[in-house]
Amino acid sequence: MAEKIEPLQVRVSKSKGVQVQWADGHLSTYDHAYLRDHCPCATCREAEPGGQSALPLYRPSPQVVAAEVVGNYAIHFRFSDGHQTGIYSYVYLRSICPCAECQRQRGESAPESQP
Repeated sequence: MAEKIEPLQVRVSKSKGVQVQWADGHLSTYDHAYLRDHCPCATCREAEPGGQSALPLYRPSPQVVAAEVVGNYAIHFRFSDGHQTGIYSYVYLRSICPCAECQRQRGESAPESQP
């Protein structure tokens, strides 16, 4: 039986983004813009081939202004740009964890560190 993926705690911070402490001890930290760019809603996923949101080249950096639990399977984020239709299942949210450990497990290269 697969281990159930669920968060123990979700913290939203203007400076640190969204931090999720998972039941298995893993801590995921998501930048606000990263979450917005990975929105799983139909509008964002169908906006452009390849699943990338068709957003303008320049836009103010979005902020998560609210987070609410949806049932026992997901988190709904409301963003400062007015977007609020994405429901991030726990499985999806964990699958996009941007930490180096999770990127290695997915076979992705870690982004170059910023100055």
